[in-house]
Amino acid sequence: MALAACGTPAKAPPAAQASQLELRLASGPYTCENRVSLQVEREVLNRATQRIRLVWNGNSYRLDRDPSYSGLPRFEDSASGLVWIDLPWKGLLLDSRSNKPLANECRPA
Repeated sequence: MALAACGTPAKAPPAAQASQLELRLASGPYTCENRVSLQVEREVLNRATQRIRLVWNGNSYRLDRDPSYSGLPRFEDSASGLVWIDLPWKGLLLDSRSNKPLANECRPA
């Protein structure tokens, strides 16, 4: 059910963009279930994360903040189809093309 709320629906309406949550989450290495590891570096502007650099499977990706209906921080790279969702207790990497999780239960190492 948590994944359904974080999926890749249509863009949030402009009114929702003002109510986006800003969670103070770590940059650096993350470890995920099934021994998956990745690196998240946050680019902060005006006290809000605008973009992240994600290193995963030997490649580096730039994911831009994408307003979500839930207000949770959601970052997407449309070229690769990668989506990173920040939840207060974990991070989650999705493939927006298949709507399947690539890495789950990701926490700062």
